[in-house]
Amino acid sequence: MKYAFSALLALACASQTFGQRFQTAPIRKHIEFLASDDLEGRGTASLGEVRAANYIASAFRQIGLKPAGTKGYFQPFGVSVGIDGEAHDLTGRNVVGFLDNGAPKTIVIGAHYDHLGKGFQGSSLSPDSKNKIHNGADDNASGTAGVLELARYFAGNNVKEKHNYLFITFSGEELGLLGSKHYVEKPTLPLNTFSAMINMDMIGRLDAQKGIIVSGWGTSKVWGKLIPELAKQQKLKYTVDSSGVGASDHTSFYLKNIPVVQFFTGGHGDYHKISDDSEKINYEGEASILMLISELLDGLDKETTEPEFLTAGNPHSATTTSNFKVTLGVMPDYSYTGKGLKIDGVSKARPAEKAGILAGDVITKLGGEPIGTIYDYMEILGKHEKGQTVEAVLQRGSETKTVKVTF
Repeated sequence: MKYAFSALLALACASQTFGQRFQTAPIRKHIEFLASDDLEGRGTASLGEVRAANYIASAFRQIGLKPAGTKGYFQPFGVSVGIDGEAHDLTGRNVVGFLDNGAPKTIVIGAHYDHLGKGFQGSSLSPDSKNKIHNGADDNASGTAGVLELARYFAGNNVKEKHNYLFITFSGEELGLLGSKHYVEKPTLPLNTFSAMINMDMIGRLDAQKGIIVSGWGTSKVWGKLIPELAKQQKLKYTVDSSGVGASDHTSFYLKNIPVVQFFTGGHGDYHKISDDSEKINYEGEASILMLISELLDGLDKETTEPEFLTAGNPHSATTTSNFKVTLGVMPDYSYTGKGLKIDGVSKARPAEKAGILAGDVITKLGGEPIGTIYDYMEILGKHEKGQTVEAVLQRGSETKTVKVTF
C-alpha cells in the first residue's frame, strides 16, 4: 500500500507542475480503494475501517504531515455498537495529520471515512441489507479523497501559509458523529487555536444544474465574503444553509464556537444503499469543488483578521440529527429553500413508499406538526416509535394530499 501511494503521490505532484491543482486520477484512485469490496463498507471499528485508516495514515506520512493523533496518526476512541440487538464495546479511530507552518492559528479540514459496513451498523436504506457490503463511494470516500488531495496540495505547494492545517478523517460519523465529538472533547491541539473548520461530506455527485449545498453560512461573515466570487470563478451554482448544526462532523466544532462550513453535492437515490459505488462518482465535479475549497483556504490566509464566530440561528439541538428510532425512507432535497421537506428520492419497501409518497412531493406536516425546515423534520422524527401511524400532509404540484404513514 505504501509504495502504491508513493506512485500516486508522484503522479499528483507531476500533474501539479502543469498548473492544475487537482486531477481526477488520484481522486479516483483514493475512492476506488476506499469504496472497494475489500474494505467491506468501512463500518466503525471493523477490519475494513482499520484498513482504510491505515491507507489514510500512509498517505499522510507520504505527504509529509506530522502525526497528530494520540497514537501516531491514530486517535482511538471507544464505541458501543449494537449488532443484532446486542451492545458490544469496540474501538474506532480518527486519523489526524498536521501541516505545521509555525503559525499561531490552525484551520481544520475534515471528512468522515466510515460508512455502514455490511449493513449491521447505521441506517441502510436498501431492503434486506444485512450482510451486504455498503461501499459508500460518495458517502464518504469522496470527502476523504478530498482531505487527502487538499493535504497533498498544501504540503507540496512551496508556500508557507499564515495558518497551520490539521487534516482529520473521522470514524463513527454514521453512528452519531462519534469520532468528531471525541476529537473536540479530547483535542490533540488546543481548540482555541482553531480558526475555522471545513467539512466535506458527499462531494462526489455534482449535478451542474443543482450545484452544491454550502452549510454553516451563518457561522461567520467570512463565508459570504469569499465564497460567492470563488463559486463564480469555478462556475459552480450553490445553495446556502445558514445553520452550523447538521448531520455531519462540522456540528461538533460549531458547538465549540468554531466557525464551520460544509460542502455537499446533494442527495441521490443511492444514498445509504449498496449501490453507492465508485463508477457513479463525478470526478471532474469533485476536482472543481476541491479547487474552490483550496481557493477559499487561500482567501482565509489573506484575511487581515481571523474569522469571527457567529451563532447561526438554529434552535434545534445536535441530537436531532442522528439516532432516530424511525425513518421515512426518503432522501431530502437539500437544495430546496422553500417551506417543508422536499423529497428527492424514496426507498423501496419503506414507510414513505408504502404511504404513496413520491419524489418531488413536499411534506408540510407530519404527525400533526408543521415542517418548516429539515431540522423540524428531524425533531419530529425523534418523537416517534416504530409501529406508530401518523398523518403526513404533502404538496404534489398544485394538489394538497394527506396520507397515513406507519413507521
